[in-house]
Amino acid sequence: MNRKLRMGMVGGGRGAFIGAVHRMAANLDGKIELVAGCFSSSPEKSKLSGADLFLDPSRVYGSYQEMAAAEAALPVDQRVDFVSIVTRNDLHFPVAKAFLDAGIHVVCEKPLAFDLAEAQELQKIVDRSGLVFALTHNYTGYPMVKEARALVKSGKLGRILKIVAEYPQGYAIGALQKPTEGAISNWRMDPNVAGVSNCIGDIGSHAENLARYITGLELESVAADLNTFIPGGTLDDDGSMLVRYQGGARGVLFASQISTGEENNLNIRVYGTEASLEWHQEQPNELVVKFADAPRQTWRRGNSYNGPEAAKYTRLPFGHPEAFIEAFANVYLSAAEAIADHMAGNYPRAEGYDFPTVADGVEGMAFIEAAVASSKDNAAWAQITR
Repeated sequence: MNRKLRMGMVGGGRGAFIGAVHRMAANLDGKIELVAGCFSSSPEKSKLSGADLFLDPSRVYGSYQEMAAAEAALPVDQRVDFVSIVTRNDLHFPVAKAFLDAGIHVVCEKPLAFDLAEAQELQKIVDRSGLVFALTHNYTGYPMVKEARALVKSGKLGRILKIVAEYPQGYAIGALQKPTEGAISNWRMDPNVAGVSNCIGDIGSHAENLARYITGLELESVAADLNTFIPGGTLDDDGSMLVRYQGGARGVLFASQISTGEENNLNIRVYGTEASLEWHQEQPNELVVKFADAPRQTWRRGNSYNGPEAAKYTRLPFGHPEAFIEAFANVYLSAAEAIADHMAGNYPRAEGYDFPTVADGVEGMAFIEAAVASSKDNAAWAQITR
């Protein structure tokens, strides 16, 4: 490519945390430029957000439908190359479909869709289109997560026996302690917008995806106990699950938004017959590797002993921490490679690309729906239906 990729955005306007994160991440490596967007369901707010970002007013739209049609009608050397979708869950499918139908590549926030049926339909649309579709399970972007994945692939851990993945947060505890004062106004707790789950759909899906990314193992079934502790809540704010993986490995997944004092403590432990590993999102530059007959080792990002998988997505020398924005940026960096290859007629590469795909999104939705079904059936084992 002899130019930057042109990016559009749907959602992520004024006051939206995740929209700003996506823009910073996409811009980090200088390969992508935001040129257009529909930043709100309110045309007026969308225009204001576009002005905040110094965009050409003619490229700031009042609806995603208008944006998809208008961008597709522009000459190829002017239209957006891809769109980033950072809307609520219920809009992921219709927005993605509109742009895929318009011949425009897509980067989309998770979960993939409102429900599994939409996710499966979207996978068919992506497959028919031949376009690039990346899902921003951003925790897969950390270099030491990639190092962990490479260790598993190399066989260093032996056969995987047990996986423990946790994602405790405490941000919602105020609504439980003082219901009248701490009530949370959050679309993720509205089943008409979020779907069948809040906590498991929002953060439990990250724990499931991280485990699958590192180990390569697919879920077989789940026994889930989902809970709603916040008064007046209609969706889960906490959940504990036993999981079975294809091939015989077993696991424990835990996600909670009422874990008092926790911030963003996503972590994972993978136990094999030869060794085990442990990684914590709040200390992302370190990976602990443990053995039965030798001292445990702490591997750190940016060192010469890191493998090529981690090294490719490391920007700074050792001792200079890389974290959340950089991990997001690594998803965009890999997606940009795929989009550039597609534009050059070289897509896909034989070795593939290192970003979550629409297939990963379908797996995530299947997990969410199985967990909810299991919990409603008194934590009975529920098969993962893909």
